[in-house]
Amino acid sequence: MAGSGTAHLRGDQALLSVEDLVVEYPTSAGTVQAVSKISFDVLPGETLGIVGESGCGKSTTGRAVLRLDRVTAGRIRFGDDWIEKADEKAMRVLRRDMQMIFQDPVSSLNPRRSVKDIVVEGMSVAGAPKADRAATSAQVLDSVGLAPERYSDVLPRALSGGQAQRVAIARALALSPRLLICDEPVSALDVSVQAQILNLIEELKAEFDLTVVFIAHDLGVVRTVSDKVMVMYLGKVCEFGDSVQVYDNPSHPYTRALLDSVPLTDPDKGFAGPALEGDVPSPLSPPSGCRFRTRCPNAQDRCATTEPEVREVRPGQYAACHFPLLPVSDATTSLTKQL
Repeated sequence: MAGSGTAHLRGDQALLSVEDLVVEYPTSAGTVQAVSKISFDVLPGETLGIVGESGCGKSTTGRAVLRLDRVTAGRIRFGDDWIEKADEKAMRVLRRDMQMIFQDPVSSLNPRRSVKDIVVEGMSVAGAPKADRAATSAQVLDSVGLAPERYSDVLPRALSGGQAQRVAIARALALSPRLLICDEPVSALDVSVQAQILNLIEELKAEFDLTVVFIAHDLGVVRTVSDKVMVMYLGKVCEFGDSVQVYDNPSHPYTRALLDSVPLTDPDKGFAGPALEGDVPSPLSPPSGCRFRTRCPNAQDRCATTEPEVREVRPGQYAACHFPLLPVSDATTSLTKQL
């Protein structure tokens, strides 16, 4: 298994398992390689954070799991079901167990329907009785901190961004899903509201026994909520592992560069490290070998000719890099010896 690019998969115990997923979009200019043969899994009750720059394929990956975007190739297993093989009728049933919170809370809500109807849209499609829908609507609104007697008849235009996101979360919870995919759920919100929504998701995860895939570009947010983290770049997996381990001792130069790009708390010190040089290459024509090599300070000839596969570089930590970074302690020891 090691060296295959799927070395970090953990077997049948995973609730969600994605293997060699490919998502491509044909355009007049060529084929956009949005997601290129990535693999990951999520254990029951776990939160996987997916992080990377805009255009790395994070949101496309989440949408592909629910078959909201067409899967070009690869395998997706949810429980005992193979998503890529399911017909549309089967997918409608499966999606009751797999719900998604979209990035823009306001535009994801039907502007002509009241909150009480929006949160039980899935139940309506499933043919649930009116009495059950009414009871569930009140219950889930209360669960996300919106008093049913105050918000049930409100239209989305009367909601703030934070309130609209709570409604979107309530809608996802109404069907009692096992898997919740959060696509940048706090990126459009104020910082104080972000904290409220993140705390709410953590509370609801425990209350409803949820497994969560949390997609974001904010590394601080991902570290706060995630058990495992997967770093993506230009449609590829760069690194996968325990969130604390990956953040404290990144193995991939791209992960290190992302962490160095986070502003420090002291405004006089700016950033932890230098900014990444160059632009993200076009997904229409990604670089040969390692896709990060055109911006990587450690790139060598091998990086241009051979694509690195995801492999275990330290216990429980995996990276797709020919020349992974040393842990902080090992790097310090190495520097001391050189001196």
